[in-house]
Amino acid sequence: MALASLSSELKQYLIVTGNYWAFTLTDGALRMLVVLHFHSLGYSPLDIALLFLFYELFGVVTNLVGGWLGAHIGLNRTMNIGLGLQIIALGMLLVPTSLLSVGWVMAAQAVSGIAKDLNKMSAKSAVKTLVPANAEGKLYQWVAVLTGSKNALKGAGFFLGGALLSLFGFQGAVGLMAGMLAIVWVSSMFFLHADIGQAKNKPKFTQLFSKSTPINVLSAARMCLFGARDVWFVVALPVFLASQLGWDHWYVGGFLASWVIGYGIVQGFAPSITGKASGKVPDGRVAMTWAGMLTVVPALIALALANDIAPVFSVVIGLLIFGGIFAVNSSFHSYLIVSYAREDGVSLDVGFYYMANAMGRLLGTLLSGWIYQEHGLVACLWASSLLLAITCVISYWLPTGSQKVSNSSSRM
Repeated sequence: MALASLSSELKQYLIVTGNYWAFTLTDGALRMLVVLHFHSLGYSPLDIALLFLFYELFGVVTNLVGGWLGAHIGLNRTMNIGLGLQIIALGMLLVPTSLLSVGWVMAAQAVSGIAKDLNKMSAKSAVKTLVPANAEGKLYQWVAVLTGSKNALKGAGFFLGGALLSLFGFQGAVGLMAGMLAIVWVSSMFFLHADIGQAKNKPKFTQLFSKSTPINVLSAARMCLFGARDVWFVVALPVFLASQLGWDHWYVGGFLASWVIGYGIVQGFAPSITGKASGKVPDGRVAMTWAGMLTVVPALIALALANDIAPVFSVVIGLLIFGGIFAVNSSFHSYLIVSYAREDGVSLDVGFYYMANAMGRLLGTLLSGWIYQEHGLVACLWASSLLLAITCVISYWLPTGSQKVSNSSSRM
């Protein structure tokens, strides 16, 4: 009865969010499963990073093409395609352990990367179509809730991955996740509307690249921001915790899960943190200021570790501070891209932006494995600080509150 009393827009928002939650839970768990399982098999940090090469690389292509596809066939279909592909990716990992070669795992991760970015692009774009025009405060709040809850579930996925690996082994864990996601996929096929996000004027394939200066600047800043996170978080940190601090799978998965859950909660409250109650929404100057604050954090952690100052305390507390400030930065960006994107064919602009996001993750993942293997965690942290400084500089060119972004001219 309660669900029946909700508006059509809110019902669809809840369905989109539920799909995104379910997908994110399995995606986070799968990443932790792969890192910990293949580390236990003796793979080097660089080898583990290479397992995610196609995951990130195909994400770059998927976000670009997926935005065009969503404008043509609807965001409900691209979201459901993403759910189906994730089930296929999980199924590919159910082969006997002797057949889990590097090439096969990379192929499965490629399918998973396509699935993840189709799902994310669809969810973020759909919010724009479900919020009334000029309701910027509501848009900021809905994007923050969607993004924050997603990251909290991703953190739960990290814990789930470590726990399932310990309880059921690699194949058992993958099989359970595939079954759960199949139920969600079938439900989504029935309940998600067929007309979300279809553009009235079908864009040409040549219109994939954004011609909007604010979107291009924001995309460049996003690429460096996520490269700065993943250069030490994706491979270097879990391997450091397991190999240098001697933590087992439960501790590694639980700690990283707690971090991402807390990070997601902060994202959800970002509108309150940045003054939404007083009618304020973030602009380019706010984004630059918070990026500058974040730049200092990995540098301080690196200095503490280099001087052997309470390594466990420095990593744990430093990561918590980094996560809180990073969450606000990420929430700003997620709101700004949806705000900048034009209404008709929103998925094109959002897809282009998340292509840059995927490029940042790809850069960060590869650097995380290589730098950690060659120089250790301290070097990864300095690389993170450098990328954040670049993010801060790029953000200077984002529009300020006095500048208006013309959505109608974002494509030519």
